[in-house]
Amino acid sequence: MPAPEADNHNRKANFKFNYKHEEARRRRSEISVELRKARKDEQLLKRRNLTIGKEPQSPTGETNLSPVSTSIDEIVTGMKSSDEIIQLQATQACRKMLSREKNPPIDIMIRRGIVPRCVQFLDCHHNAALQFEAAWALTNVASGTQDQTYVVIKHGAIPKLVALLKSVSPNVAEQAVWALGNIAGDGPIARDFVLGNDAMPLLLELIKPDTSVSFTRNIVWTLSNLCRNKNPPPPFEIVRTALPVLNRLLSYTDKVILADACWALSYLTDGSNDKIQAVVESGVIPKLVDLLASTEVTVLTPALRAVGNIVTGNDMQTDAIISAGGLQHLGLLLQHHRVNIVKEAAWTISNITAGNIDQIQHVINAGLFSPLIHVLQSGDFKSQKEAAWAVTNLTSGGSVQQLAQLVQLGVLVPFCNLLEVKDWKTVVVVLDGLINILNAAEKMGEVERVAIMIEEVGGLDKLEVLQHHEVEQVYQKAVAMIDTFFSDGDTEEATVAPTTTDGQLEFKPTESNQKGFNF
Repeated sequence: MPAPEADNHNRKANFKFNYKHEEARRRRSEISVELRKARKDEQLLKRRNLTIGKEPQSPTGETNLSPVSTSIDEIVTGMKSSDEIIQLQATQACRKMLSREKNPPIDIMIRRGIVPRCVQFLDCHHNAALQFEAAWALTNVASGTQDQTYVVIKHGAIPKLVALLKSVSPNVAEQAVWALGNIAGDGPIARDFVLGNDAMPLLLELIKPDTSVSFTRNIVWTLSNLCRNKNPPPPFEIVRTALPVLNRLLSYTDKVILADACWALSYLTDGSNDKIQAVVESGVIPKLVDLLASTEVTVLTPALRAVGNIVTGNDMQTDAIISAGGLQHLGLLLQHHRVNIVKEAAWTISNITAGNIDQIQHVINAGLFSPLIHVLQSGDFKSQKEAAWAVTNLTSGGSVQQLAQLVQLGVLVPFCNLLEVKDWKTVVVVLDGLINILNAAEKMGEVERVAIMIEEVGGLDKLEVLQHHEVEQVYQKAVAMIDTFFSDGDTEEATVAPTTTDGQLEFKPTESNQKGFNF
């Protein structure tokens, strides 16, 4: 039986490697949280149903029941009438007023009490035209501010709109879908009200092969809003039921449907590994990876976000993306004309290089080093920062040979240039990467040569400047690096690698292990 100390030593050796990369992935997730938030300009949370061009037909087939111009007083009086024809004319006039492109009088209509009246009309199951107009008016009220949306919720619209998802009139059902999408887009509380009224199974049932493209678009957009928001996230046991349908939707050709299906998947993968696993098991990965080749930025952006979220997971989940051919697409995306795509591709790769040696080797085999170094050299700063993370994560978990390839491809020049940036956190990332490279060189007895290479590209000068940096973490690392690897008289000593470091076996440089291998 081994001594406790030896046993602890072995456990540490076995544990440290895996722990290091799981931690690196978590760190990447935390630092890049802004990348994982869908910005408002990327996907609309709410949409007003505007009357543009040809007037949509009501379920009765009539197109213009209301007079050409009706005052708000006339609308309110008409909606209060007991005559259903007058009710319908007034509600249509109300809907048209709320569908004006500029300055719809939402607050005025709310103050005049049209919301509870429209909610009442949703119950008129014998009059689909009135339900349709009322649902449309409520859709546009709910497209407004949080306060305006809350008025719709407060008056009990959600359960009635959910019931209309079963309407025999496709127009009524579609308008109910749209209204629920706007309510769900208001935020987590409103979203959970909609989910709590069992909207999800009814929405999923509406997506059939013969469902029109425009109707399917509305359903999928509403689905994406029901999967959206993180604080708190939606109940996963409910939203995961959408996964088989989302998998089918990725086979559609319509770019609007594809985009919203990918957004939904990006929200579902933005969480813990068990959520990522449910998405992986749904079978979406091959189709999702194929969409990384899309020429439509509206589709590519959420597809890349979802893939990036998946590789923040465990090694098996990352392998699913690699096996589906994700790396080849990511290499091309590093050269995309849109800087946001380049940034997110670099972020995604940084989570893969935080993985194990085999995964890093796949990154090398896919030829990603050269475009990554190019981003490091000439990308915009946000992309450079992500590329720096990709390099440092690789230097943390890669083999000595893998680090040597990185150096041979010319990483030191652009990497050292980033020591001059104002963002001190990025400087720390680069310092850590350089320390890892020098430590790897030390194992091969090449530390003096690599130190000279860093000095020749101006790295030492930049390190000396950093000794006076205002951030303690930066100057301490810079001082320690200079003392360890660049001080006169210390270089010879530094080339002698210890036999063990933190419980992990190392090797002393010898003729045999250096032969044919150079930094």
